[in-house]
Amino acid sequence: MAFRLIPKEEKFYSDFLAIADQLKLGAQLLEEMLAPDPPCFDKAEEIKEIEHRCDFLSHDVYHRLHRTFVTPLDREDIHELARSLDDVMDEIDATAGYVRLYRVPTVRFGVRDLTRIITACTVAIRRAMEGLESRKNVSEPLVEINRLENEADRMHLQAVSQLLDEETDAILVFKWKEILDRLEDATDRCEDVADVIEGVILKNA
Repeated sequence: MAFRLIPKEEKFYSDFLAIADQLKLGAQLLEEMLAPDPPCFDKAEEIKEIEHRCDFLSHDVYHRLHRTFVTPLDREDIHELARSLDDVMDEIDATAGYVRLYRVPTVRFGVRDLTRIITACTVAIRRAMEGLESRKNVSEPLVEINRLENEADRMHLQAVSQLLDEETDAILVFKWKEILDRLEDATDRCEDVADVIEGVILKNA
């Protein structure tokens, strides 16, 4: 049996789970924000608080990484995973910020579908994180994230096309195009997380 004089610091796995939990919460709040007409602008403050929590958790990972001698994964993988998770929350927060800034009166076609997809992506990310330490039951949620990102691409294209066809107010076109792009960016960042996890699994198989 192998013996380690200095044990591995395994807490990084629980850190990733904690960040993933915050992503789910942030995505759910974004859905709630955009559910009514007009949107619930005050939700942006709650989402900002979640974003701050993710920043704190991510920075704690970075700081402990520099103090830890033996890590359960390669250092660059731990850093990249924390960064990619935090990027998802940054996009959710940015979307909420633009919705509040622009004070859009009604929610356009495609927006609620995209928020639903973002939430589903964060649920799949959480499932993947649950299996990361054991390297089990990770493939299915990663495939699901990829499928959801493709669905988001189609919905984004359809929503932007309809926006340009129907909206005559150039300012509203500008506002909604920014919001729709941010929503689609959030799903891209979720796919980035899936790519990092897949790389970690392949490297440590």
